Amino acid sequence: MDIKENVPLAPLTTFKIGGSARYFVDVRTEEEIRGALQWAKEKNIRFVVLAGKSNVLVPDEGIDALVIHIVEGSWSFNDGLLSADAGCNLLTLIRGASEQGMSGWEKLAGIPGTLGGAVRGNAGAFGPEIKDFVIKIHVLHTETGEIREFGNFQCEFSYRMSHFKLHPEWIIIRVWLKLEKVDPKASERLIDETIKEREKRHIQNVQAAGSFFVNPVVPKEIQEMFEKERGVKAREGRVPAGWLIEKVGLKGARVGDAVASEQHPNYLKNDGKATAAQVKELARKIKDAVRTEFSIELDEEAVVL
Repeated sequence: MDIKENVPLAPLTTFKIGGSARYFVDVRTEEEIRGALQWAKEKNIRFVVLAGKSNVLVPDEGIDALVIHIVEGSWSFNDGLLSADAGCNLLTLIRGASEQGMSGWEKLAGIPGTLGGAVRGNAGAFGPEIKDFVIKIHVLHTETGEIREFGNFQCEFSYRMSHFKLHPEWIIIRVWLKLEKVDPKASERLIDETIKEREKRHIQNVQAAGSFFVNPVVPKEIQEMFEKERGVKAREGRVPAGWLIEKVGLKGARVGDAVASEQHPNYLKNDGKATAAQVKELARKIKDAVRTEFSIELDEEAVVL
């Protein structure tokens, strides 16, 4: 393994924020992941696993640990199943499956990051979630070295949540997904249409971690307020965190170069040279205001290291 020292992490993340990793290594295979874990154990150094780096805020002081960076792996089709390593880019897989006439998950196109990250956070958009396609997952226990197979039910998927988010001692190694037969050209059109729709609703190509807060479950009266104002139903009793941020008057709010976007206030973006401290201060300000106004607690979707 090529263990590097003092590797800047900000350029690698979509937020473009944060200090350096004391140690850093790229890994692709189960064997390489095991080797990295063993190295950290022998050196008595903690480790942090990163993959797509699209949903994470790195601290300004950096990470005094071995950052195990899971990078692009292999994928294949067999009997209608897509089998792919956790480090594979999600959009690359969606387009690749479409070319093979296998899809059904086009609505997930444009979600940034890797397949493993999508599974960990049960990524979803426009209705479908990754849980709708997962058949089984191979995971590695960081302490015992055990490899275990989880079926869909064992993954304990819920809204933006999974067993692996609750139990980070398990690292996702490989994922099997059941897709449906589709016309490649029609699938390609749907992928492009989905990405265009995302560009209308969500700002693209900005320095941000995507949606910073999870859309919360709220009391009935707030659901009704949202539905009357926006003309759409609240899904599963949830309302958009961005709507709540707008209602408390913090759309466009700024702490230094950290800004709650005017287009999508649940995108806390780096408007130049924002620091992690500024992002966290802005997030605290938003959480306090929403709690005071609506008695609702916002939880971070982004991983704040």
